[in-house]
Amino acid sequence: MKQIKFLFGLGLWFLAIQPALVQAQSSLLGLNLYAGVSITGAVSSVYAIQASTNLTQTNGWTCVALVQLPATNYLWVDTSSPAATGQRFYRAVLTAPTDLVFIPPGTFRMGSSTNEVGRSADESPQTVVTLTRGFFMAQYLVTQTNYVALMGYNPSHFSTNTYGPVDFESWTQATNYCALRTQRELAAGLIPAGTQYRLPTEAEWEYACRAWTSTQFYYGDDPGYTNLTNYAWYSANSGNTTQPVGLKLPNQWGLYDMAGNVFEWCQDWYGPYPGGSVTDPQGPDSGSARVLRGGSWFNAANYC
Repeated sequence: MKQIKFLFGLGLWFLAIQPALVQAQSSLLGLNLYAGVSITGAVSSVYAIQASTNLTQTNGWTCVALVQLPATNYLWVDTSSPAATGQRFYRAVLTAPTDLVFIPPGTFRMGSSTNEVGRSADESPQTVVTLTRGFFMAQYLVTQTNYVALMGYNPSHFSTNTYGPVDFESWTQATNYCALRTQRELAAGLIPAGTQYRLPTEAEWEYACRAWTSTQFYYGDDPGYTNLTNYAWYSANSGNTTQPVGLKLPNQWGLYDMAGNVFEWCQDWYGPYPGGSVTDPQGPDSGSARVLRGGSWFNAANYC
């Protein structure tokens, strides 16, 4: 019996468009000249860099990077590998999500040390993971109200908890939700062509959950689980049911219910961590089960 929640990774969610068109990489006298986009905006605002090879195709734009402005005026250059060739145009698109949190790219240590209290054997070996692209994560769990409005049915066991998270949902149903939401919002013009909702990879999930921390929990080390009740719903405080979303304290990036309430599906097949250092891991190529992360209303504190 699996209790789950959804925490969706989002490719893009753009409202205002500020085009800045430039030609792709060229070379002169042995020096590489890289295409760039000059962006003027508020510090910490997030822009998507989109690229196209044909301006006559309105749906030909694809996202090549997400940029969080470190200064009011910022120059982004395309140093991707392999380098862009031929004619290529760029534009910067301001993102303005209402219920999503931007997670910047970075490097973290995935898994836990062998002496960490409450750990499981499959949290090894610790692996240095680099995520090269930022992404968006839903700030709150998908509620039953929102799920029913899109899908037309409610699979939840605790179906009277309309402001609680969707529970008892299969991985396939979760990915179907992502696909249908993508389809409808593309058709309505709420997200641009070439973007999608999807489940996060396990690496993206743990990176978003840790929020730059390396402690037992994202709020610190808590070997006796003394402070866990402030951050998660689990067997000791849930009343044997799911709870409305967003009632506990969030992590440092503003994500709620990452440590409890219901488990969360990830995109990956279940399997061991690779160890060493990896970049943008996608998990095993195949398997017999998908990854679930986080704790739930049903389980003990160590699952959180």
